[in-house]
Amino acid sequence: MVRKIIQIDGEKCNGCGACAAACHEGAIEMVEGKARLMRDDYCDGLGDCLPSCPTGAITFVEREAAAYDEAAVKENMRRKQAPAHAGCPGHQMHHFAPKPAAPRHAPEQPSQLGQWPCQIKLVPVNAPYFQNAKLLIAADCTAFAYASLHQDFMRGKITLIGCPKLDNVDYSEKLTQIIQSNDIQSVTIVRMEVPCCGGLENAVKKAIQASGKFLPWQVVTVSIDGNILD
Repeated sequence: MVRKIIQIDGEKCNGCGACAAACHEGAIEMVEGKARLMRDDYCDGLGDCLPSCPTGAITFVEREAAAYDEAAVKENMRRKQAPAHAGCPGHQMHHFAPKPAAPRHAPEQPSQLGQWPCQIKLVPVNAPYFQNAKLLIAADCTAFAYASLHQDFMRGKITLIGCPKLDNVDYSEKLTQIIQSNDIQSVTIVRMEVPCCGGLENAVKKAIQASGKFLPWQVVTVSIDGNILD
């Protein structure tokens, strides 16, 4: 049957996960950092996800699609064992047992922040500290989740931080300008395991590609309980 159904533009999607959280039918899921319509018969065509998308990646189209199947939706939500209003996985509550603290007589570790400002939105594109720099582009939460971020990742690097979900912006354009305008040696991305951090990773990858430069880069993912994931 031909009916109204959503369409997701993968190029515009920044991976924030807001649409997946807004979809009461579980029709949208985050796959490799991008929103994806999982099954046509899960989408009721009402468009609750549209106003949640900050980049305008979701639109309505009319095309051949399976009819909305309420029974299939209920079974899908039952399998997930989560109510439709559970929201983004990054919002789900967790409580961790405190880890042993370092002895008080242990030497204090100095900050490894090499410049100010450090927010992606605030740094000037042509700052002198970008010349011959190794970039660390990190999600805001990583510094709180991973206790040794300064020593293990920030040391010797210029650190830029951001959260695509809270900033409601695509960082790729500015990051492209920074990489194009300066002699950047390498890029390290440190992100959290939650889906919305896929927006940061995708923005950096897009920027490196758009810059036309061949740079060594790596992605490090931190779990919500503060461990490095393989």
